[in-house]
Amino acid sequence: MKALIDFDRARVFAIPAREDYPGFPACEGMLIEGPQGWGEFSPPRASDDLMAARWLTSAIEGGTVGWPDPVRGRVAVAVAIPAVDPQVASEIAAGSGCGAADVRVTGQPGDLSRLEAVRAALGTSGSIRCVVETAWDVDTAAELIPELDRAAAGLEFVQQPCATTAELAALRRRVDVRVAADVSTLGADGPGLPEIADIAVLTVGPLGGVRRALRFAERIDLPCVVSAAVGASETSMGLAGGLALAGALPEVSFACGLGTAAALVGDVVSPGRVLTPVEGYLPVAPSAPGPDAERVAEFALDDPERITWWRRRLSAARELL
Repeated sequence: MKALIDFDRARVFAIPAREDYPGFPACEGMLIEGPQGWGEFSPPRASDDLMAARWLTSAIEGGTVGWPDPVRGRVAVAVAIPAVDPQVASEIAAGSGCGAADVRVTGQPGDLSRLEAVRAALGTSGSIRCVVETAWDVDTAAELIPELDRAAAGLEFVQQPCATTAELAALRRRVDVRVAADVSTLGADGPGLPEIADIAVLTVGPLGGVRRALRFAERIDLPCVVSAAVGASETSMGLAGGLALAGALPEVSFACGLGTAAALVGDVVSPGRVLTPVEGYLPVAPSAPGPDAERVAEFALDDPERITWWRRRLSAARELL
């Protein structure tokens, strides 16, 4: 696959996160064109070369061998709710058209009122999930999760409340709310996952692409939810891979955590191709949307040192493919 791509012409971009989406990082990366389409290479800056190589495999998959055939044409997505005051959280939830919400929680008192506001906005039929991102130890999580569950009038699950497999296994014995584990951050294998989690969170970039994520899902005896990567942001081009995975999974029991494009001030695709949910759904496409020349020019990275850093990162990842 490497021979089919002109990596030297990969464009480097940087899109800031919106100020009203605290906790969401900026998106910085490279746009890579293959013979069949485009891909986005945007691993977190702190990730090592091996993880970057997985992101690169994912980035070039759709533009070379293509994605697996979907079994559904659209998937339900959850609106991303940042750690904001209740009124803003309510407005985001109500305006999204989504029937599910991924609510960021920090362990502070404001979490409870935020969850209450989102529940009021979604109604009794809405699904609320808490995104924690490994912030708590077992005792803290065991204390806070029941309070969060009551404030939300029922949580669908809580995502990655603790950092390690041992902590997650211990936590599951102490709470009634389902625990969702991001398998890419844990390094957990398929057979051992039912011991530490009720739900597996699949993220395309860190798992190395749609096909690898599908093979992982086949090995585990757990329901899966497809989500954007923890600690990273992706444009609509990158999020399209998650939609391809959700479209190809035999069963999708939960709304996908892919409603994060709104957290960025812009995108690299044309306004009509931005992945904004319509009535709570996003379409599954055969390939990622291509870049829009004006948007790419607007967000082109112009810092020579950072451009050099990205080109070196790409070169290091290529050597591991």
